[in-house]
Amino acid sequence: MLALRRSLTRALAAPITAPQVCSSFATGPRQYDGTFYEFRTYYLKPSKMSEFLENVKKNIHLRTVHSELVGYWSVEFGGRVNKVFHIWKYDNFAHRTEVRKALAKDKEWQEQFLIPNLALIDKQESEITYLVPWCKLVKPPKEVHVLWWYESADSRAAGRHQSHEDPRVVAAVRESVNFLESQQNMLLIPTSFSPLK
Repeated sequence: MLALRRSLTRALAAPITAPQVCSSFATGPRQYDGTFYEFRTYYLKPSKMSEFLENVKKNIHLRTVHSELVGYWSVEFGGRVNKVFHIWKYDNFAHRTEVRKALAKDKEWQEQFLIPNLALIDKQESEITYLVPWCKLVKPPKEVHVLWWYESADSRAAGRHQSHEDPRVVAAVRESVNFLESQQNMLLIPTSFSPLK
């Protein structure tokens, strides 16, 4: 089980919206680090969730030829259900641009994945994110992985309660709360084809 907290701060550019597509673009000193991660969320038509996941499972290899999939999850709860959340790793923005160009030319990807799935998606969001300086992305020793990892929803609640009693956490929250615009929590379940579980 994965718990994801998305926090949007004033340091991020306002989301750019178009019909059924949203995107956030991070700016600041972290953008010079090169490697970044694209968080993608697809909101699916409720009756089409199973069909979508089956098609992704069958054809994900066509997409992973172009760039590294970090993980792929369905949302258990936290806002709207019937959505999937996935993370892609890029070396830099030029790398992402090349991947997008290659996908646009990949007929097999277009015909087997993109065209059949477009009708199943209501909305999509894309966010560019960077790892915080003290964090490394590694595969855990257990099958379950986290952006924040918990054995269960109850262990998450206990851990959050304990962290709120830690003066370091309280101080960090006090320092950053003035920049917080919104926050969203989701409980994620890994798909069978997700590299991180």
